[in-house]
Amino acid sequence: MRLSYSISVLFCCFFLIIHGQDRVWPDMDLSKIALVNQRESYITCPMDIGNLEPLMFEANVSPNFIIRERKDSKLMGVLTPQIIIRMYNEVSYPVKTPSYIPQIAAYYLMSEVATSTRMTLFGKLAHHSNGQNGSFYHTDGQINLESGNFATNYFELGLINTSYDKVMNATKFLKTSLEIHPKGWMLEELQGQYSGLRWHNAFYAYKLPIKMGPRGSIKADFSLKLQATWFMDNFNDWDAFTIKRLHTRLTLYYHPKFLEDIGFFVEYYHGTDYYNMYFQHRLDVIRFGIMTEVLRF
Repeated sequence: MRLSYSISVLFCCFFLIIHGQDRVWPDMDLSKIALVNQRESYITCPMDIGNLEPLMFEANVSPNFIIRERKDSKLMGVLTPQIIIRMYNEVSYPVKTPSYIPQIAAYYLMSEVATSTRMTLFGKLAHHSNGQNGSFYHTDGQINLESGNFATNYFELGLINTSYDKVMNATKFLKTSLEIHPKGWMLEELQGQYSGLRWHNAFYAYKLPIKMGPRGSIKADFSLKLQATWFMDNFNDWDAFTIKRLHTRLTLYYHPKFLEDIGFFVEYYHGTDYYNMYFQHRLDVIRFGIMTEVLRF
């Protein structure tokens, strides 16, 4: 009950902030709102703290291709051929079963362009697989992590609220969405042990420098991203309110002035592993690395 109460409070806070008063804020067109919702490209250092298997690095390659008629369009698409790669700290440093997550998303700006608080509706269609065609299980009944076939397709629907905090001189984003994996869209072996209904909530804040440059060229000095996901469907015979259903990610990012498009980040992740066939592993890990930051406010 305590957990469900906390989730309800967070949900109420989300909508209270959405309906807060308008402020004068830096330039934020639809393309920037969309890029905030896409996962950044990054590479981690081989110094993780936690229970993740020893890695040389994990890399997320996530370029975004914007599809729109013109810059002030209220409707646009984003095509992202995302790939996650892990190189393991083992003999010959193997890269095991990368995650391929190609996706296409559509964003619609529901608010007027001139308003300072903006609401955006988005939808996403994605595929997640590992490029393997081996048996899902070994003969002993264990999941085949080396070459087992993993594949699922899903869609996501959600809202993004954007605002500017004058006191903190920061741009803020609040997101809530539902991610749905229909049973017919995933491997039969995944059904019943892989969550097909996920409720995502996130808060992002980008701290802008005191000395503001020309609009459209301002880089955030710091950013904070807090993400929480609740697995809502019935799988693995989990209790409806078990804490195992909650997955959290906290990312702190620093962008030094002497670097152009990359900076340093530290991240804490708690939850099931998101790396295809490793989905039954539970992680509690702190990671360090470098991350791209292409947003200009």
